[in-house]
Amino acid sequence: MKKNRLAQAGYNNAKSLLDIIREIGETAVSLWWHFFDWLAQVEWRKLLIIWLLLLIMSASLFHITEQAWGFILLSLALKVLAGGKRKAELEARHASSHADEESIERRVVEARMAALQAQVEPHFLFNTLALIGQLIETDPPQAARIHQNLIDYLRATLPQMRAKGAGTLGRQIEMSRAYLAIMQARMRSRLAVSIDVPDDMASATFPVMMLQILIENAIKHGLEPKIEGGRIDIRAAVDGQMLQVDVLDDGVGFNPFSSDGVGLANVRERLRIQYGNRAQLVIEAPLTGGTRASIRVPYAPDIFAGSAK
Repeated sequence: MKKNRLAQAGYNNAKSLLDIIREIGETAVSLWWHFFDWLAQVEWRKLLIIWLLLLIMSASLFHITEQAWGFILLSLALKVLAGGKRKAELEARHASSHADEESIERRVVEARMAALQAQVEPHFLFNTLALIGQLIETDPPQAARIHQNLIDYLRATLPQMRAKGAGTLGRQIEMSRAYLAIMQARMRSRLAVSIDVPDDMASATFPVMMLQILIENAIKHGLEPKIEGGRIDIRAAVDGQMLQVDVLDDGVGFNPFSSDGVGLANVRERLRIQYGNRAQLVIEAPLTGGTRASIRVPYAPDIFAGSAK
């Protein structure tokens, strides 16, 4: 009887210990995700202030400067590499729980676009910076040109990613020129570019980032798999009350039976939410080969654009 009580007591103690260990693990995981969520959303200015205070306190009070630098480098890496995507995911979750049905749908799609952009941007930026680093030693003038193109691209892109609502076709073309200049530096003779957009259409309303997605798709799926590369043509025209923007490439073409990727699926969804059945994305294969991607939206020019010049 005594042995049974001792065995039962031992079992209860072991179970209590396991419960404590499990609770500690769950608490640690919860604290980690709270810290990661805070890091993803905190402003860079506040984070820099926190880092500075941490260095001052660690050097003057605790003498643990190396650990402080380790924490700063870790938080910097998390913020740069994963913070954008996590922030976009949190915004999608917040949109899904704090808005009415129509607003939920719109915000979720915008958050998906932000998450998609957050995944693409680091690769593009790191590749471009690596290219600049290589050219600094072999071709400094070219490195300087790519550096300026990168600045132009970021200057055009960042305000549009943060903007609410639609942008203008002129802004999208400006961003695309800088992006394509960088891609031409990377692909060299394997990429030729032609842009034919009349000046009087620059002020027309056009959804942000959509043209960029079509161009990235054309390069990734059309031209990069082609050994000799090819060319991209960007055109815009007005047909009645509709503005049509085309991105044509002479690459390897596309499979008409395959489904859209994440980028094109989000473009279709954003067009549906913003314009209903008045806008569309069309992907087709021209007789000359390659792919034509076309976005058609209601033509809405800025009637004050001419007088503002």
